Amino acid sequence: MKPMSKNRCVWVPEDDKLYQDYHDQEWGRPEHDDYKLFEMLILEGAQAGLSWITILRRRDNYREAFDFFDPTIIQYYDEDKIQSLLANDGIIRNERKIRSVVSNARAFLDIQKEFGSFDQYIWSFVGGKTTYNHRSSSKEVPSQTMESELMSKDLKKRGFNFVGPTICYSFMQATGMVNDHTKDCYLYREK
Repeated sequence: MKPMSKNRCVWVPEDDKLYQDYHDQEWGRPEHDDYKLFEMLILEGAQAGLSWITILRRRDNYREAFDFFDPTIIQYYDEDKIQSLLANDGIIRNERKIRSVVSNARAFLDIQKEFGSFDQYIWSFVGGKTTYNHRSSSKEVPSQTMESELMSKDLKKRGFNFVGPTICYSFMQATGMVNDHTKDCYLYREK
């Protein structure tokens, strides 16, 4: 007898365990660790113009290539390190995206100094708590919101790149700032 499958958000392929695990264990769950937040912001930026699964399948390569997303190390990347990243076929070798990680690390550290933590700063865009949406289908999920537009504008003002409103909304969904599990998903919660 075939085991019953869980009813997940429609964007999760039934035959992709990596994607299912990401959906079930990470996406939409509140994240407050500064370094995980930094990682997700960088990975969402790397996704620009690509599908999320392309990045998800390379996430371990990204972690290794970018010193496990430690901004205190990344801020000092020099031209030799940039060139080695551009030659790394385990990541997306887009020069603008790779260079943006260095400037984003510096901006991230500045925010930590100013606000005490990146978590404190970034979660302020949703009032410090998860926004639970009640969408019946994925067609109702917007690509950006007023909050993601404000976040994008402020991040850019602070020196971040690859943080447009759509990327910011994907980041908000991924880190649980916004819970967009649809009503037919087993992880949907009314709150």
